[in-house]
Amino acid sequence: MHPFQIATGTMYNAQNLFIRVETDEGLTGVGECSAFPLITGESQATCFEMAREFAGLWKHKSALDITERLKELDNYTAFNTTAKSAFDMALYDLSAQKAGLPLYKFLKGNKKTLETDLTIGIDEPELMAAKAVEFKNNGVRIIKIKLGKDGKTDLIRVQKIRAAVGDSIKLRIDANQGWDYETAKDVLVKMGDCDIEFCEQPMRQWNDHLLPSIRKISPIKIMADESVFDHHDAERLIHAGACDYVNIKFSKSGGIAEALRINAACEKNKIPCMMGGMLESRLALTAFAHFALSQDNIQFYDMDTALLGHKMDPVTGGVQYKGYFLEVPETAGIGADMDENFLKGGELIVI
Repeated sequence: MHPFQIATGTMYNAQNLFIRVETDEGLTGVGECSAFPLITGESQATCFEMAREFAGLWKHKSALDITERLKELDNYTAFNTTAKSAFDMALYDLSAQKAGLPLYKFLKGNKKTLETDLTIGIDEPELMAAKAVEFKNNGVRIIKIKLGKDGKTDLIRVQKIRAAVGDSIKLRIDANQGWDYETAKDVLVKMGDCDIEFCEQPMRQWNDHLLPSIRKISPIKIMADESVFDHHDAERLIHAGACDYVNIKFSKSGGIAEALRINAACEKNKIPCMMGGMLESRLALTAFAHFALSQDNIQFYDMDTALLGHKMDPVTGGVQYKGYFLEVPETAGIGADMDENFLKGGELIVI
């Protein structure tokens, strides 16, 4: 990758894992995950080792019994949601193929418009403002701004970007847990006149008990991200009055099955969700798009993962960017795979 900086660190490589699950009926399911150690505690190496174990658990068992197969993974190990998400994805791919349906239709969804934002990594305020203007000139209508390093400079970053792009562009901000309580309170109030759609994860997860106070003070809506790994987290924050929105990512939820439960908990409580990701390729992104189409309560789309500095696109088929709108394939299942020539350069194990 081209280097990309957020509050918790700079990414130089996407730590991704790809799997294929083959059945005796001749169907092949695919899955991908992207390890993000600073958020999930998993690395590419740990995902690879867990995948080796997970594959052994599933040999000679029904791929269509999604609930039982995922229960086996959870019974085998706690956490490791990133590694689990690739296996979850492959199961849903197989079931949708068996049903002869695109994944979004298998999940009872319908077509809707998916317009992604485009993210600006942390940099000097003037450089970020210039990048925002470049985005606008290229047709971007929604910009997500990474913050969380220093509150005073973060305020300048947002002010300069808003001044540079004018009022027609939607701006979102993401502190990636980078602020403490006092900084979050101060910065969010001072950004009140910058017309910000929402702020993702202003503080560390262990400060969740302070989020209700922040939400009451802030003129900007609060979206929970790193604070929500499962539906229990979502329900806890919602009942505490701690957030307005929730960001769903398969790498946190462990895949589609738990993402469905998170979204259901949010929808029941009238909390809209966003579909997000880590640094996945277009393969996992295709699954994200299918999932987003299947859920009316997912109203925000942060699906620029394949646009954030990837130096290559190893995916065949899959979701296509039409400008900053996403179109999913109508083939059965996820509808994406990996180029075999690209895979030859990676480490491979067959179970």
